[in-house]
Amino acid sequence: MTRCFLAISEQDADAAITGGTFDEVFLWSRSAKSSFTGSLSPYLESLGPVNPRNVDLVRIALGVLASDRSVLREGGGASWNTRDLDLTVQVDDPAAWLGVAGELATLVGFLSGDRWTFTFTQAPTDSIEALPLEEAVYQRAVLLSGGADSAAGALISARQLGDGGSQALASQYSSTALSPLQQDLVKAIGGHAPRVTQVHHQFHLNRGSRRLDGTAFRDEPSTRSRSLLFLALGLAVAERANAPLWIAENGFASLNPPLGADRRGALSTHTTHPRFLHDLQTLVQRVGGHGQIQNPFESLTKGEMFALVAKEIGTDAASEYLSFTNSCSHTDARYSGAQPGSSCGVCFGCLVRRAAFVAAGIPDRTDYLCDDTTGRFTSFVQQKSIVEPMRDFAMRGIRARDIMAMSLPTRYSAADALDLCWRGTDELRGLLS
Repeated sequence: MTRCFLAISEQDADAAITGGTFDEVFLWSRSAKSSFTGSLSPYLESLGPVNPRNVDLVRIALGVLASDRSVLREGGGASWNTRDLDLTVQVDDPAAWLGVAGELATLVGFLSGDRWTFTFTQAPTDSIEALPLEEAVYQRAVLLSGGADSAAGALISARQLGDGGSQALASQYSSTALSPLQQDLVKAIGGHAPRVTQVHHQFHLNRGSRRLDGTAFRDEPSTRSRSLLFLALGLAVAERANAPLWIAENGFASLNPPLGADRRGALSTHTTHPRFLHDLQTLVQRVGGHGQIQNPFESLTKGEMFALVAKEIGTDAASEYLSFTNSCSHTDARYSGAQPGSSCGVCFGCLVRRAAFVAAGIPDRTDYLCDDTTGRFTSFVQQKSIVEPMRDFAMRGIRARDIMAMSLPTRYSAADALDLCWRGTDELRGLLS
C-alpha cells in the first residue's frame, strides 16, 4: 500500500515528511512551496463564499489526482496492476467525510480501477478573509474542456437559454496549449448567442514536477482520475448560483465499451460513465454539498450531438466551430515537431470524432497528423494508431453480454444502452469500413 497525504498547511506537510509516515506528501498552499501549479488556493476564495463541502471535494479530488499521477503501475494494457492507495486529506469537516469514506473509496476505485482508503484530518482555517463578491446569478454551469462534446454542450446550452439567459463556463487545463483554445471557444459561443451572458472560469491546477524536498515526482501516464477534479471545480462554480452543472459527453463514449481484452484496465475509462456521475452526485449531496450534475446528451452518439449543433447554427458554421475543437487523446505530439494542440487522427478520441463528422454530414476541417504528406509524423502516428482494433471492434459490434458488464445504474436500462452502442458502432463503421 502507498500512503499519500494532501496538506494545506506547510507546517503539517513538513511534519508529515519528518515523521516518515507517508510515501508521498503534497502541499497545496498559496506559497511558492506548493506542489501544484496555478493561483487557485485550497480555500477557493477567488470564487466567493463556496459551500465548505464543495471546497473539501476539490481538495479530495486534487489529492486523488496527485496520488494517481505519482504512483506507478506495473505493466500496461491488459497486464496493468491494481494499486492499493491510502490517501489522507485535510478538510473542513473530517466527520462528514469519514461517514462516507467507504462510498468514496468505491466511487474513486470505479474511476481509477484501484483499491482506495481515505482518511480525513482537520484543516486549518484560512487566515485571509475572502473578498466580498456579488452574488452569482447564472442559470447553469457547463464544463468546457476544449473537446468537441463540451464545446457542443456549451453552445447548445447558450442557445437554449436564449436572450437574457446566463451561464458559467468552467475550464481546467494542464497543457497551456488548451488555454487559448478554451478562450476562443467562449468568444465563438458569444458570437452564436450574443444575448446570453457568459462567465468563464479557467483553472490551471496540476501537480508540479518536484516534491517538497526537491526530488522529482514519478509520473504515471494512465491517470484516469482527472475528471473528478474537473467535476469538483465545476460543482464549486455551480454552487455559487445554486445552478445545475452540465457535463456534456456523448453517451457512447460515456459507456466506453472496451475494444477488446487488451483495452481493459488502464486503457478503459469511466470518466463520464452514468454510474460514476450518479454516485458522485449522491455522495456529495449526502455530505451536504452542491451536487447537481446533468449530462443531457447521455442518450446520444457523438454524431447526433454534432447534428444538434448543425441544427442550431447551420452546417457551415458547425463545421468551423467543431473543427476548431480538440478531441485527441495525446498531448505529446509536440515532441515529434507538431504544433501544440495537434490531433493525431488515429486515437480513440480522434476516430470517434471523425466518424461523428461523417455521420452528421458536416465537413471536417481538422488538420490531422495522419493526413500529413511530408512523412514527419509517420512514426508518431504509427505508435498511436488504434485504427485496426477500432475497425475490428466496429465490425464485431456490441453484444448483449457486453452491456451486462457495463455496471449501469438502475435507472439506465440495458436495452437503451444496447441501442445506443449499436448506433455508436454504426457511426464508426461509416468511417472505418
